[in-house]
Amino acid sequence: MNPLNNHRQSLVLGIVLALVLALLIGGGHFYELGLARWFHIVAGVFWIGLLYYFNVAQTPAMADAAADKGGPGGAGISKYVAPRALFWFRWGAVATWLGGAWLLGRAGNFIGAFTLGAIPGASPHEYLLTIGIGAWLGTIMLFNVWVLIWPNQKKILGMVAATDEQKAQARKVAGMASRVNFVLSIPMLMCMAGATHGLPFIGH
Repeated sequence: MNPLNNHRQSLVLGIVLALVLALLIGGGHFYELGLARWFHIVAGVFWIGLLYYFNVAQTPAMADAAADKGGPGGAGISKYVAPRALFWFRWGAVATWLGGAWLLGRAGNFIGAFTLGAIPGASPHEYLLTIGIGAWLGTIMLFNVWVLIWPNQKKILGMVAATDEQKAQARKVAGMASRVNFVLSIPMLMCMAGATHGLPFIGH
């Protein structure tokens, strides 16, 4: 069977290819921090990529579908696309946070980051402050995914019994939480990258 015909097999193939390249480039030496960073980045691409898809593609498209009285509507997206996208979205959020915690902990920076450098860590204060802000933004976003977005999406998609009034309220809560995450993701990504590569307009 061609693994390119199946998304899960394609994902596994990509992981295997990356590991083989890492072993060839690194000469067989294991580097845990590198593995943690790679895992964190790949999981983050899944999570934030789907967050952007929901906010700039699916949600506006569903609104247009609802307004188009003669169109096909959004039932197909609600039934087939949204549940699958939300599965990868919510577990991508968990994997991203755990990957970040692994990376910070392995480097001895977990406490230093989450205290924004108030408690000295293994790295300079500026790094801990910057990465710490990014970590807190990511933590708020993870909270929004599991406490506000996912429980309300289950009502919207009919996975949990809800009245029309409850579904309408669920749409507002889930939509606003998703939009907040969309906004927070932009400074979060700036801090994550800027901690080691410099913030925009502020050189190290």
